[in-house]
Amino acid sequence: MVAGGVCGFWRRVSGPEEQRLLELLSYGLMVLGAVSALLLRFIPMPYGRYSSRRFGWPLPARPAWVLQELPSLLVPLGLSACGGAVAAAWPNRLLLGCFIVHYAHRALIFPLLIREGKPTPFFTFVLALLFCTYNGYLQGRSLTNYAKYPSSWLKDPHFITGFIGWLIGMAINIHSDHILRNLRKPGETGYKIPRGGMFEYVSGANFFGEILEWFGFALACCTIESLAFALCTLFILGSRAKQHHQWYLEKFEDYPKCRKIVIPFVY
Repeated sequence: MVAGGVCGFWRRVSGPEEQRLLELLSYGLMVLGAVSALLLRFIPMPYGRYSSRRFGWPLPARPAWVLQELPSLLVPLGLSACGGAVAAAWPNRLLLGCFIVHYAHRALIFPLLIREGKPTPFFTFVLALLFCTYNGYLQGRSLTNYAKYPSSWLKDPHFITGFIGWLIGMAINIHSDHILRNLRKPGETGYKIPRGGMFEYVSGANFFGEILEWFGFALACCTIESLAFALCTLFILGSRAKQHHQWYLEKFEDYPKCRKIVIPFVY
């Protein structure tokens, strides 16, 4: 009965007004990314090595990560369960599946792999939770109710190229996270220069992987919602990568000067 009531709600709100809302939220996401990038030029993201008690109570890293990422997994799954013909179409299933696979890894697998690091400030946790809820609704609702593709979309160059980009980006992101997790041997403390993989080319290899992943996703989807997410990711992770790059240069005298910040050979 509860599920029927929830699905009934989504059927009632479906229409041109909600579609316009999704468009406005997409523009809002782009603005959010640009403003965040501007603020991060002056205030380091209060996370990891930059975390501070000024940004709220410290929360245990693993449970905080799970809880903040879960909305990007659960919201699209719930919307898919209430979907109709659009959600049942194969292009929509596969595209939504890409989004869900990423966040299944980020919410359920990644937290089990990370070593118990520095606590997450409450403010950072809340911002991440709100973002994942916002974007989970945006991408989930678009792909389960409004994005319509021809039956030949899975053979279209946009989908094929975008899907390959998404897959390679996710692989780079996971591999780079693996390198970062294993920089220190058990019992060691302090920071080291990451080496191997895309870290030979950029300081923010994990960020580069995620940026590539979501631009590939945007190309495969060809929706304003997915493009907004890709641009927001570029703005925020590009700024965080620049912080990391500057920190490495200041911390290590022997840091490779040839490494770019986040885009190999470019930036």
